Amino acid sequence: MQRFLFPRWVNPLLGVFAVATAAGVVFAGAMGGLITDPKTLNVGYEPIQPVPFSHAIHAGQLKLDCRYCHNTVFEAAHAAVPPTATCINCHSPANDQGVTALAAVHPTSAKLAPIRESWKTGRSVAWTRVHNLPSFVYFNHAAHVNSGVSCKTCHGRIDQMETVYQAKELSMAWCISCHRNPGPHLRPKEHVTHLDWDWDTSEVEGKDQETWAKDHMLETNINPLVNCAVCHR
Repeated sequence: MQRFLFPRWVNPLLGVFAVATAAGVVFAGAMGGLITDPKTLNVGYEPIQPVPFSHAIHAGQLKLDCRYCHNTVFEAAHAAVPPTATCINCHSPANDQGVTALAAVHPTSAKLAPIRESWKTGRSVAWTRVHNLPSFVYFNHAAHVNSGVSCKTCHGRIDQMETVYQAKELSMAWCISCHRNPGPHLRPKEHVTHLDWDWDTSEVEGKDQETWAKDHMLETNINPLVNCAVCHR
């Protein structure tokens, strides 16, 4: 039986094939390792919301506690998006006679028109989610804030943001680094939602932050795990 031989004109194609393969590997690495990296895609993400809600005014200037709007954060895995009724508590629309049922803060503002429309129709405001983890990642807000992890650790100084943006990386490596050394991110539970709070030994039995964190972790049995099953359930 005669052995099959490729024609000579195929030889130059081998070099072309090798170059194309190398280019494909480089392209795949760029797509998977750079373009989809959390630092590239998510940090600084600042979507336009249907209502220009200013956290700098509400949480910063007016000192509204995070829990007033995100009222499930200490009890549930998710921090609830505030319903329209929460907004209406302060921004009650006026009726035909110009009378408001509740607090009348800017009752006719054009910026609050979507809130009034939502209240009238019963349809939720279409807020755009800013901090959005992949569906295969499980994160429990209650477990973190009840352990003493401040909102600021993951969300940054929300109380200084006119428009909320993603300030932290929120990558797997970023989360694991905190689980391996949670001490610097812990504070007394009563100050978890006080984003402008600084460490004051007079408020924590005269202990510095490192000492308090070590004692707190021992007393409350805080021992964050780093195995895959913690988040990928």
